[in-house]
Amino acid sequence: MSREFTPETERQRLQLLGFLKPELLGSEFTHLQFPRRVQPKELGQRVLYRDQSMTGWAYKKIELEDLRFPLICGEGKKARVMATIGVTRGLGDHNLKVCSSTLPVKPFLSCFPEVQVYDLTQYEHCPDDVLILGTDGLWDVNSDKDVAVTVDKVLSSYEPNDPSRYTALAQALVLGARGISREQGWRLPNNKMGSVDDISVFVIPLGGPGSYT
Repeated sequence: MSREFTPETERQRLQLLGFLKPELLGSEFTHLQFPRRVQPKELGQRVLYRDQSMTGWAYKKIELEDLRFPLICGEGKKARVMATIGVTRGLGDHNLKVCSSTLPVKPFLSCFPEVQVYDLTQYEHCPDDVLILGTDGLWDVNSDKDVAVTVDKVLSSYEPNDPSRYTALAQALVLGARGISREQGWRLPNNKMGSVDDISVFVIPLGGPGSYT
C-alpha cells in the first residue's frame, strides 16, 4: 500500500531542485552524486557520477566544485539529505538547518503525501486480512516480509472471533522491533541493533467474519 520516501528513492527530485536553485546548496554542497566521496587528489581525473536526469552512471572529469559535500549521502537507512535528515517528506521543521551552517533543509522536504486508494468493496476479506500502519521504528528493522511472518504467526494462534488478537499482534510487532535488552543495548534475535526510534503500530482489520474495527 505504500513505499518509503527516502533520500535514495527521491534522489532525482532532490537533485533537480538543487540544480534549478543552486543557492539552496550554497558553497557547501553539490547536487551531483558520486559512488563515494570525491577526494582532492582526484581533481582532473575521471570519476563515475550521476545527476538529476540520470538513472545510471557516467564519467566526468572532477572539478573543484565536485569536492563539495554531496546533497545526498549514505546508503539505505543511513542515507541523509544535506547530511542532516533521513526523510524527504514531512510537516514542520521549518527552522531546521544544516549543522554549523545557515542553509535551510526545509526546501528539500515535500509536504505532499502519497495517496493510495484501496476499495474494500472490490475484494473479499477474511479475519486474517489486516493493514499494518507503523512508524519508522517498525520499518527501520523490519521488511514487509518480516512483518507478514509475524502477522501470520500471531493471528494463527488466536480464534478468528477473538478481538484481542489484533492488540496482541500490535504488541508483538512493537516488542519485536525493540528487541531484547542486553549489555550491548537492545538487540534483535539476529544480534543486530533493535530500533532506537519511536515504535507505534496500528493493526487495522479489513473485514470478514470475526473482524473488529
